[in-house]
Amino acid sequence: MTLYIIRGDTVTAYASAPVRDSEDELRVRSAKEIEASRLTNAQMAAIWNALPGAAPVAKFKDRNTAVQRLWAAFGQLPVASEPAGGSAGRRADSKQARVIGLLQRPEGATIDEIASAMEWQRHTVRGLISGGLKKKLGLHVVSERTDRGRLYRISQDQSAAL
Repeated sequence: MTLYIIRGDTVTAYASAPVRDSEDELRVRSAKEIEASRLTNAQMAAIWNALPGAAPVAKFKDRNTAVQRLWAAFGQLPVASEPAGGSAGRRADSKQARVIGLLQRPEGATIDEIASAMEWQRHTVRGLISGGLKKKLGLHVVSERTDRGRLYRISQDQSAAL
C-alpha cells in the first residue's frame, strides 16, 4: 500500500516507508487518516494548491470534500520505489558511511574528530552533516554541548535502522 508523506504543503508518495520519521510530517495511507489528521481546511487548501496540475482553490466547501479531493489527487502522484535516503546502493566503505559510523558511536564525535579522521576541513564536515546527512538522507543528527566541545551523534532510534 502506498504511503503518502505530507511535509508542509508538499506531498510525496512512497512504495515503502522511509526510515525518517520527524515531527513536522504527516504520514497517511488512506482518506480516513487524512480525515483524522489535525490538518486545518486552510492547510488542506495549501496542499491542494501545491499539487501539480491542480486548479487553485481559496478554500474547500467542507472538510469531507477536501479529504476526498486530496485523496484522489494523491493517487495520481508518482510513487518513489526507494525512499530518499534509503540504504539501497549505499556503500559501506564510502566516506559518508565512515562519518555515519563515527556519529553512531554512543559517545558521538566532534567536528574536529571527524575532520581529523577523514583528513577534511571543518567546513566540509559541517556541510556533510547539514546537507548530506540531514537534508538528503533525512537523518536526525543530535548536537549538544559537552566538556569535549560540541558533540554530534545520530539519534539512537535511527542508528538501529541504518
